[in-house]
Amino acid sequence: METKVSSLKKEVIIGDTQPTVIIGERINPAGKKKLAEALKAGDLEIVRSEALAQVQAGADILDVNVGTFGVDEVALLPRAVQAVMDTVDVPLCIDSNNPAALEAAIKIYKGKPLVNSVTGEERSLKRVLPLVKEYKAAVVGLVQDDEGIPKDAQRRVSIAHKIVERAEAAGIPREDVVIDCLAFAVGADTNSGLAVLEAIQRIKAELGVNMTLGASNISFGLPDRELLNNAFAAMVIAAGITCLITDAAKVRPAIIAADLVLGRDKHARRYIEAYRQRQRQQIVE
Repeated sequence: METKVSSLKKEVIIGDTQPTVIIGERINPAGKKKLAEALKAGDLEIVRSEALAQVQAGADILDVNVGTFGVDEVALLPRAVQAVMDTVDVPLCIDSNNPAALEAAIKIYKGKPLVNSVTGEERSLKRVLPLVKEYKAAVVGLVQDDEGIPKDAQRRVSIAHKIVERAEAAGIPREDVVIDCLAFAVGADTNSGLAVLEAIQRIKAELGVNMTLGASNISFGLPDRELLNNAFAAMVIAAGITCLITDAAKVRPAIIAADLVLGRDKHARRYIEAYRQRQRQQIVE
């Protein structure tokens, strides 16, 4: 199954036989005080610089989120999307829990975006799915519902089924739904990683859809987060994840290594080229 998203000039294909797609996560004010303050002031310079840095680091798609206290998302999200489109040519993942902001940004987007996101909550399904259908976008489906975010695999799987079924009933093809199983910090719940891995494997087997994940959530609150994120990235890719929301600069080497082991890198070409790029960068530094 292939999910295709595009910018004006570039198409990215997400699928089991493709290299793992990296969705750059840095354009998000959560935990980033400097970016949050800039967004409140309407300053998009950091957005532009982060977009360029993530693409240079190997991101295939960029997530664009401006949600922070004191920001008018309906006005600012389309401005941020336009700024990123003017800076880089990769497809975008338009990220907001405000349907009005999503529509404002989708309207000015050139290409086929990935919309982040719809949930299994009735309010979300009724407001977001019609937008995805109208603008022929692809959508991330978060496995949470009106009862909250599940900790066990079974409820994650059930909510994934609900989202896919409702999307198809709304006229959205299954290949345009990308499920996010929502990782929790293992520092708070030691079994959270296992639950996510089980859910990924079952959803892949039962629904066949492409799947994404915020890889860095697993390490929240722990030291040496990059080590844990890299280990988790390899595991979830083997389990069935086809695109990861992560910091391309930090996790890309582990992703490329995982792809090689899983037979997605013929003659190790991407692995060797990535190694050479890192060597050149070290010489420059």
